[in-house]
Amino acid sequence: MNRPVLLVIAHGSRDPRHAATVQALVRRAGALRPGLRVETAFLDFNLPTVPGVLDRLAADGVREVVALPLLLTRAFHAKADIPAALRQAPPSLGIRQAEVLGPSPLLVAAVERRLYEAGLAPGDKSATGVVLASAGSTDPEAIAVIAETARELRRTGWCSVRPAFASAALPRTEDVVRVLRAEPGVRRVAVAPYVIAPGRLPDRIAAGAAEADVLAGVLGPSPELAALLVERYDDARAARRPAARTA
Repeated sequence: MNRPVLLVIAHGSRDPRHAATVQALVRRAGALRPGLRVETAFLDFNLPTVPGVLDRLAADGVREVVALPLLLTRAFHAKADIPAALRQAPPSLGIRQAEVLGPSPLLVAAVERRLYEAGLAPGDKSATGVVLASAGSTDPEAIAVIAETARELRRTGWCSVRPAFASAALPRTEDVVRVLRAEPGVRRVAVAPYVIAPGRLPDRIAAGAAEADVLAGVLGPSPELAALLVERYDDARAARRPAARTA
């Protein structure tokens, strides 16, 4: 039996680094599952669009699609924008919307990978405060997930971990850097961007990290993130979620 196509849906950005990073991540995920057809689409700013890819898949004779939001939390884009785009699909396509990426232990592992790549070592954990800096959201569910992810990261042994937001919510990265400086036991402060790809808000996070000792890279095409895409695809297939168009 043919496997459903995996359609990864990213937000999109005017920053060309965003689409390039998304495509690198999707290629890495596809390499983990040889023979699986993997496509990428964007909600805004970049091509191809979600309806455009769905039309092409239908024209190719595809019958089943797993649509995977390339999002770390379940906020407005996952709850409204993506379902609306999927409802424009040709009627011949059966579509299941996979869960967003977070929360997941794989994301915590990806954050740690980026911190180590930025120059820290496991032995530095007990004296390092970490700012887990996300893009931000007005959705309480998304804010709660970021806070829980910060707690999970703290449980791996870092001296302190606090969330920060580049937009839509407080506190800002630079404010949390200063708070951590004053915490007992913190001898260095690291900023870990909890974002997938470069762009305007990640640049704002980087600017807010000016007084930190370490700035990690975005999650990007990390092995953990690639594995998580495949995991969410498998979960959606196993759940036999109803088609997104049936609202």
